[in-house]
Amino acid sequence: MSEEKEPMINNTMRIVIAVVGVFVIGFAMVGESKQKTVAEMEAEAMIRNYANIQGMANQKCPAAVESATGEQVFFPTKIDTDKDTYITLMWEGENTGTGGFKKASCTLKASLGGISELVIDDKVIIKK
Repeated sequence: MSEEKEPMINNTMRIVIAVVGVFVIGFAMVGESKQKTVAEMEAEAMIRNYANIQGMANQKCPAAVESATGEQVFFPTKIDTDKDTYITLMWEGENTGTGGFKKASCTLKASLGGISELVIDDKVIIKK
């Protein structure tokens, strides 16, 4: 009887080893397929860069317009950008009848890391 149990243990061990081997191969295949191509990494970097530029512009430009005009601005009426190096936010003033500004534009360049140009009613406030 002991001879019959031994092949059963060996067969069980073989099945366990085979299952573990399949899992190891599966994890290796999934891990390898998760690696990104150069094009995917470049696209992700461009998206992150654009998000950073836009976030910085949305933070700094409204504050600069408010400090120059005394009016608080929220959403730009127009945006001009190359999605890589600069973004220009433009606003139209709402209080022009009470002495507010008519047009304001704020350009932020990624290379400077801040506002490169602020123009309010065709008057240059900041130029870098």
